[in-house]
Amino acid sequence: MEPASHPENSLKKDDYNPNHVPANCEKRGEWANKREFILAVVGEIVGLGNVWRFPYLCFKNGGGVFLIPYVLILFTCGIPIFFLEVSLGQFTRQGGITCWRKMCPLFEGLGYGNQMISLYTVMYYIVIMAWDFLYLFSSFHTVLPWASCNNTWNTENCTDVGKNDSDHGHNKNATSSVEEFWQRRILGLSGGIEEMGSMRWDLAGCLLLSWIICYFCIWKGVKTSGKVTYFTSTFPYLMLTVLLIRGLTLPRAVNGIRFYISPDLTRLTDPQVWMDAGNQILFSYCVCTGTLSALGSYNKYNNNCYKDTFALCILNSLTSLVAGFAVFSVLGFMSYELGVDISTVAESGPGLAFIAYPRAVTMMPLPQLWAALFFIMIIFLGVDSEFVFLEGLVTSISDLYPSFFFSGHRRKLLLLVICGVSFVIGLFMVTEGGLYVFLLFDYYAASGIPIMSLVIFESICVGWIFGADRYYDKIKEMIGYYPSLYMKCCWKFFTPSICVGILLFSLAKFTPLKYNTYQYPWWGYAIGIFTALSSVLLTPLWILYSMAVTPGTLRQRLKTLCTPAADLCVTSPKRTLHAERPLSDTELHVLADTN
Repeated sequence: MEPASHPENSLKKDDYNPNHVPANCEKRGEWANKREFILAVVGEIVGLGNVWRFPYLCFKNGGGVFLIPYVLILFTCGIPIFFLEVSLGQFTRQGGITCWRKMCPLFEGLGYGNQMISLYTVMYYIVIMAWDFLYLFSSFHTVLPWASCNNTWNTENCTDVGKNDSDHGHNKNATSSVEEFWQRRILGLSGGIEEMGSMRWDLAGCLLLSWIICYFCIWKGVKTSGKVTYFTSTFPYLMLTVLLIRGLTLPRAVNGIRFYISPDLTRLTDPQVWMDAGNQILFSYCVCTGTLSALGSYNKYNNNCYKDTFALCILNSLTSLVAGFAVFSVLGFMSYELGVDISTVAESGPGLAFIAYPRAVTMMPLPQLWAALFFIMIIFLGVDSEFVFLEGLVTSISDLYPSFFFSGHRRKLLLLVICGVSFVIGLFMVTEGGLYVFLLFDYYAASGIPIMSLVIFESICVGWIFGADRYYDKIKEMIGYYPSLYMKCCWKFFTPSICVGILLFSLAKFTPLKYNTYQYPWWGYAIGIFTALSSVLLTPLWILYSMAVTPGTLRQRLKTLCTPAADLCVTSPKRTLHAERPLSDTELHVLADTN
């Protein structure tokens, strides 16, 4: 049904009241101002993936040509779903679970699936901060401990940083001091997940420190987390600017920049390029984790989330581009100093942050300073994303039982329980075999396949079940005008079609996780696949469950489960601007049916 078919439900532009809130919208804590919301979302979506994941994927997939599928998927999937989730939270005034319950009870399982991905991310993402704290503390030595082989953890095959690879070409087992510091000092890496080994107690202490910081960032809800974002969201940009300027002034930095942006148009025919672009967009924009809905739920009802969406998404992608220049300028300098091709110094994943960049700073003047600045930036990127994920998780659970969790200190206790349980599970990732557990979570639990599956479900729910036209009416009630028709087309056609295509390619090209030459045992893959399916299957399982327990014929069940909840924020057609009293349940049911 077109928006124009419900003139009584749509606000005329001249009648729009930016201070109006539907009378039956429950009262809720709000951001003190728009800046706190913007900074909180920036803290969530701008993270470690911008610094190491995007530059590597761009290099891996043909340099500048990677930007073509990246930009296409950005505007057809990333921005539309980002806007959908933020506006959904703002409209329903609910977190990542109950917002779907109120929009379409049949798809409540979407909220649970989102929270599973968020919970997995919370558990493993913070381990990166523990590694980073240990690197930061090591940066204050007179000589950087990863710069030489004169340490207790080094082997006889160790080679100091700065030596050309040809200098030790006779030793096929040679390893750099940086790599040995990462694998032997930080990780104490065992031979596989079958050998979990002993606890790395210094790493466990850093993990505990990370959890304490995150807990006290949000223990009072948006009252504290909103204030914390003023510093945690802006400081990384200052550090990134400093590192970018420093990188561009290094000798032969231009070689790295050229390598970063040089296009290889033949790669456009490779499905892997499109899969990586889709995965990066959805991962970087933190969609399908419930956090965007939770953060949006603390907005004022009439906040213009449409404009916010474009500003935040463009900022995120520009940050990725700038981070790529900062990283590859340093890698260009590093390849010049070592006398090797740049392709041999570019690392993926943790390797870029904990092998390539530490190796590069040892070749700079004042290496301790640049190492400390880099790892401080990584810490703030990590802590910002982590506590925002926690805020979204706690908000979603609290909204399930508001009368219980918003009484006394129960919300703080819930946060403490989540942090405590996550810390205990995280201890498995700071053992000698912990990296293998970490990689399982990263590759399966929070990967593109479960996220893309949930994006498809969300598009179907809003675009077809609730109705994109009806949802456009609700958005107009909030911001005073209809968004571009393009958003509606994305929700109904473009987004699900592209995600289905990428998902099918991902499944067809899927390869099991490996770490270097190590292959996981069958039960390791079983754990990974279980974590992936645990979030994806919650939506169809919930549909089957709700259909089974709802009384009536099949048609009656579908009508009941596809009808928005009675307490959904709606505006009475006869009292659009000023409601004298809350609508009764009967009136709300009638209004929902007529919509």
